[in-house]
Amino acid sequence: MARILYLTQIDIDPGVVRLLAAECERAGMRRPLLVTDAGVRAAGVLQPALDALGALPHAVFDQTPSNPTEAAVRAAVDQLRREGCDGLVAVGGGSSIDLAKGVAIAATHPGPLKTYATIEGGSSLITDRVLPLIAVPTTAGTGSEVARGAIVIVDDGRKLGFHSWHLLPKAALLDPELTLALPPGLTAATGMDAIAHCLETFMAPAVNPPADGIALDGLARGWAHIERATRDGRDISARWNMLSASMQGAMAFQKGLGCVHSLSHSLGGVNPRLHHGTLNAMFLPAVIRFNASAPSIQAEQRLQRMAQAIGLPGCDSAGHALADAVTALNARLGLPSGLRAMGVKDEVFDRVVDGAMADHCHKTNPRIATRDDYLQMLQAAM
Repeated sequence: MARILYLTQIDIDPGVVRLLAAECERAGMRRPLLVTDAGVRAAGVLQPALDALGALPHAVFDQTPSNPTEAAVRAAVDQLRREGCDGLVAVGGGSSIDLAKGVAIAATHPGPLKTYATIEGGSSLITDRVLPLIAVPTTAGTGSEVARGAIVIVDDGRKLGFHSWHLLPKAALLDPELTLALPPGLTAATGMDAIAHCLETFMAPAVNPPADGIALDGLARGWAHIERATRDGRDISARWNMLSASMQGAMAFQKGLGCVHSLSHSLGGVNPRLHHGTLNAMFLPAVIRFNASAPSIQAEQRLQRMAQAIGLPGCDSAGHALADAVTALNARLGLPSGLRAMGVKDEVFDRVVDGAMADHCHKTNPRIATRDDYLQMLQAAM
């Protein structure tokens, strides 16, 4: 079993969900609320976590929507209080983990959730009163199990980020056996989310050499194993490596993301039915091309280093080659050919750009995008 102490304690190996009761005890939880979704429960993926709790009293909230909302946060807080729970265990994809982080805030902090959003200046208002959280991911994509942030659609319809080191899970149990039942389409879409994190955070201009190294290794792992995991969901080695790539992407994106996520967050708020990882995959080629001329990208040969990590031959037009490689990978994975194929209409572009320019990822892109730049990226992703 691999145990990693970096931002939090991470156990990654087949069967590590068995440690759940001990980790609850270590975090001081005597009656946790398990936060999951109906699909995870129906597929039987929640059961190993329930079995691992043994005699430990607990309750289950299984109504996490595909994009977590403030309304769902309130419903979970109500159940947590009714059941007398003192901590949280998120079992599911990034939506369940992010919802649990929203619950950790809302159950212990007054006022509407937007009060604590990053773009509202609320990060400093999130204190150590938040409920303890343990994360058990069942997809390999968001990396929320090792991240200090969460994305929640608040009551006014905005898809906002919440960031505080107090939100970092006390432990992350990465068990590839819990991902074996993930369908090919979701394996591909969540896997591209992990790859997007590695690519975009490596392009972000903040100086953080350890994060850069983690992102490049995560990119190489994700690129080498995503097709294997999608083609053969029982490939435990591919599943392990995709969980690692997901975790590494989130370890690295503490340094920032960029236009890919600004656009995905905004469009996902306009239409919550759209899958975040799939949106990232659609926007990546256009954003890579847009970023190619950024001084930091050129000076540090970041395009060439990313191309090398995925096995592309060195060339002067690494930005175009890398963007083309992402487009080709999307096609091989069976993802949509573009936003149009996902049902997106250009009539929403102005709303999407408004949200993108206000998003917390906007200013950490290596080139600060204008409205026209965002409109061009949206058109290119259609």
